Amino acid sequence: MTTPKVKPITGRQKEALDFINSFINTKGYSPSLRELASLLKTDNLSTAQYFVKELESKGYIRRAHYKNRGITPVTQKRTIPLLGYIAAGEPIDPIEESEPIQVPYDIKLDRNQSYYALKVQGDSMIDMGILDRDVVLIRHQMFAADGDVVVAITENGATLKILRKNKKKMYLEARNTSYQHIYPEQLEIRGKFIGLIRHE
Repeated sequence: MTTPKVKPITGRQKEALDFINSFINTKGYSPSLRELASLLKTDNLSTAQYFVKELESKGYIRRAHYKNRGITPVTQKRTIPLLGYIAAGEPIDPIEESEPIQVPYDIKLDRNQSYYALKVQGDSMIDMGILDRDVVLIRHQMFAADGDVVVAITENGATLKILRKNKKKMYLEARNTSYQHIYPEQLEIRGKFIGLIRHE
């Protein structure tokens, strides 16, 4: 199921949302409309229902209709820039036209680090579960260890591969037996793969 894009809420709506989240964290189940109405200092259940409907339409909760305690908070998301495309095949030039993309909170991002996202083109990494049209999440860094999945810039463009280091030279390894290793003349690391968002 796709999470709806969240919209701004009023201070009163945020108060209701905070109450719902706190109630669920404390008791393990969602509040009833009557309990929410009590927070709002009203005996009118339609007022509580209005707040629930607004929070649902703005993407902050989901509701199982016809259930007394059917409210489920939606995991909120953070935004990082989507910079374009990355090859999981032969190297291509990246398209760096930034647009925002939402990242679920279950993917850990360090506030002190910089991140970006790229859309995958190709199937050279399918054996480790990175598929064509997935969105890969990248931590920006200019270094990597042996075995890291990296965004690498070669003389032929940008590609997503496993970095391998041996005594002679670094090379880039695919995770699809149909592809050969890449032994670039020039190699720059532009980031490390930390997660993905599956294409639906």
